[in-house]
Amino acid sequence: MLGDTDFLVIGSGLAGLNAALRLAAHGRVTVITKRQLSDSNTAFAQGGIAAVVAQDDTLEAHVADTLQAGAGLCREDVVRAVVADGRKAIARLVELGVRFDVQNGAYDLGREGGHSARRILHAKDLTGREICRALVDAVQQHDNITLLADHIAVDLITLRKLGRGREDRCVGAYVLNTREQRVDTLRAKATLLATGGAGKVYLYTSNPDVATGDGVAMAFRAGARIANMEFFQFHPTVLFHPHAKSFLVSEALRGEGGVLRRRDGSRLMQGVHPLEDLAPRDIVARAIDQDLKRTGEDYVTLDMTAKDPAFLLARFPNIHTACLALGIDMTKVPIPVVPAAHYMCGGVVTDLAGATDLPGLYAAGETACTGLHGANRLASNSLLEAAVFSDRAAAAMAAGVRETEAALALPEWDPGRAADPDEMVVVSHNWDELRRTMWNYVGIVRSDRRLERAMARIELLREEIDDYYWNFKLTHDLVELRNLVTVAHLIVASARARRESRGLHYNTATPELSHKPPHDTVIRRGTRGALQLAEPDSTS
Repeated sequence: MLGDTDFLVIGSGLAGLNAALRLAAHGRVTVITKRQLSDSNTAFAQGGIAAVVAQDDTLEAHVADTLQAGAGLCREDVVRAVVADGRKAIARLVELGVRFDVQNGAYDLGREGGHSARRILHAKDLTGREICRALVDAVQQHDNITLLADHIAVDLITLRKLGRGREDRCVGAYVLNTREQRVDTLRAKATLLATGGAGKVYLYTSNPDVATGDGVAMAFRAGARIANMEFFQFHPTVLFHPHAKSFLVSEALRGEGGVLRRRDGSRLMQGVHPLEDLAPRDIVARAIDQDLKRTGEDYVTLDMTAKDPAFLLARFPNIHTACLALGIDMTKVPIPVVPAAHYMCGGVVTDLAGATDLPGLYAAGETACTGLHGANRLASNSLLEAAVFSDRAAAAMAAGVRETEAALALPEWDPGRAADPDEMVVVSHNWDELRRTMWNYVGIVRSDRRLERAMARIELLREEIDDYYWNFKLTHDLVELRNLVTVAHLIVASARARRESRGLHYNTATPELSHKPPHDTVIRRGTRGALQLAEPDSTS
């Protein structure tokens, strides 16, 4: 048994580390991360963080842009709260040592798709890496924070699962120590899920290997509500090259005048949307997808050659270097790009304090569904949400601590008669088949028939993976695969339930908006693990 902690934080991106630093003033904090502290979606964020800091920008404009991108499903109270806290969130990050780019004594602000003003703070094109550097430095110097790398959470521990009383509550987690191949019990007074996204559920993604939807899957198994999983954002521009693994080409390039072109040189977004190349991501990704299917080409291009080479090298040094290493000089030739899975707009349902409907369990960052993003995330609002909601969740966790759990005896992990894994090819084969199924049938454009086929295959994969899970000892890959198939099941079930096309969800069988009031797709675990869809209800 790992022992006791006051606060358990699962995940080491912006949301997890910022919350840990806040919570350390109120008790002992344990942060677990399944690889190293720097392995997170945050570290891969290139563009920046959106916030109203310029004199010629307004909170109302940022709110309006967010609501417009969200296609009618944003919670306006959440949008206003997050946007209003933006300046404070930036000040907090600067206080922790984040160095945003400055020009002439003011923040050097970029612009991205869907934004009506320049409001993207950045650190060159390595903003996420800079944020992670500062936060990792801060947590490593804090005596009240215990950092456990190479530890992956297997499942949340709840009173209901333990058969303790009528009131359910999250009281900790079972955690696999992958170095020692041992499952430990970690008891906590409050737990924060900050596990990031689930891009690895798709064959092609901009996400790192750690993005396997662990928080959503664990929360679902524990009985928390999950919402809007059909809205998975595909980034329009990921580098197309046989030797480029999931390299993102930031939307900030289009914000600085980049032009999407077909292979014949014609402008792709002309006539598609009033904002053309700065249209919201769902519009741009779908336009590229449709054009590639029409022409049979493998990629389109992002043309930056009209810009001053010196500017490009200074503003986008990471992207320039990565492209140049593959023989692509972005100052002279257009960059070949394709869409890829990028951001999970749905997740674990929370309130404005980051609390889920399972007492003792909180969520922040990409794993949460707060109501900010609606049906389509506005560019660079993700880091803002992570910063704001990790602050809010930490405050709520500290205020809601209950000492009654301190003396609660928790059972050790029982492996039963699980044997050593003897056919890891089963895991690798199912992993590959699941991701290909999701890419082919549940991608940018969907149909009822493709969704039906996806569900049939995923149901079989769930049975195979579940059988393997209960009969063999746990490995890191098996834990991730179990979570991925759960997330895939939730995505497909949500997509089948939405009988309209809205935001990131486009179904050729129902291409128009529904005449009914906008509603979230809410799912929770029913009896014997079955999916239980809530009745559609209009958003607040």
